[in-house]
Amino acid sequence: MSDLAALDAITEAVEAGAGLPEVVRAAGRALDASLAVTDAWGATLAVAARSPAEERALLSQGKGVTTLPLRVADTVVGALHMRARTEPSASMRRLLATMIASEVERVRAPERLSESAAADFLRAVLAREVSGREDVLARAKDLSLDLEQGASMVVARAHPLQAVEEGWRGRVRAIAERGARAVVSRSIAALAEREGTPGAEVLLLVPGGEEHLAARAAEAVQRELEAGVAGCTFALGRSRIAEDPGELPRAASEALLAANVAQGSDDGAVLAFEQTGAYRLLLSAMSENPEELQRFYSETVEPLVAYDNQYETDLVGTLEAFLDADGNVAGTAQRMFTHRHTIYYRLERVRELSGHDVSSSDGREKLSLGLKAMRVLGIPGAGGPASEAGAGGGRVPRRTTRGA
Repeated sequence: MSDLAALDAITEAVEAGAGLPEVVRAAGRALDASLAVTDAWGATLAVAARSPAEERALLSQGKGVTTLPLRVADTVVGALHMRARTEPSASMRRLLATMIASEVERVRAPERLSESAAADFLRAVLAREVSGREDVLARAKDLSLDLEQGASMVVARAHPLQAVEEGWRGRVRAIAERGARAVVSRSIAALAEREGTPGAEVLLLVPGGEEHLAARAAEAVQRELEAGVAGCTFALGRSRIAEDPGELPRAASEALLAANVAQGSDDGAVLAFEQTGAYRLLLSAMSENPEELQRFYSETVEPLVAYDNQYETDLVGTLEAFLDADGNVAGTAQRMFTHRHTIYYRLERVRELSGHDVSSSDGREKLSLGLKAMRVLGIPGAGGPASEAGAGGGRVPRRTTRGA
């Protein structure tokens, strides 16, 4: 079929309002090609393939498959995957991509509007811009959410260890939401978009007042992220149930605190607010007076973080291991697979830089609180050389890498 005849056939399907799947099938017939359309986060929207094997080849971008970005203005809304017996002309490919992109935009517009409204609501909750039971319930009603029985909040973070493709943060959001909805169908999610947050940070609201369902939803988010997002580390925090919808801002702060603490933990599991121990005592400071918490961090641990960043050392990791070993140098050296003389040297550098001596109980207490302030504020410690591939010595290994 000529390009002009093929274009006519595709245009007829578009004008008839038959929908994206029929438009793609019409394009496949007209071009004698197998086609698949995915959205910007990789979800399959329509397929016109000769067989299941052909469909798998398209979606995995196998041999002979051409992938064209689908753009509306400057926004990538998806991708067209095509394997044709006779390659269409460049002008035909451009026209086809433009027409299908418009269909994708039309199909996804209501969903994106809903996503946008959910994002506005969740970000307002996190920023405490909504207050009081009636205000929260009114905003939730606009999203068809019933929060009369309460709800919980989850913060899920993904930090990439390798180069990522365009739109990956939106894909993280979609996967996290899918996990929560597998347990509680009316759960909603949004990217936090907080300034200075590395990687992707997703806010999730899980309606309902049952603790076990909230826990299962958070665990399902973790499983979906581990299965669906390769080459990332994850940190997830879950709040207590906010029985009064007006307490959702408090729940968001709890989930954020738990995620901050989880980010510095070794086991990579979902951390509930109740499991954050002494960190809970600093929640009110984070919410009501973060400047004071920042000041305390600056007077204790910040010089160590700056030194680690500049010289690729591991003073912060050594201090953490020393405190975990109850101030025992031999135990610290054993934990870090490092000679005890190296530990003595590093602890002396800690004293010089911070002004606090780990040999005194007062110094250890202040530095321990400084580390907690760092976690509560969500400030990552420097990775140091031991976080790079192949550097196994000198740092307690973390077990937070998933899907690499």
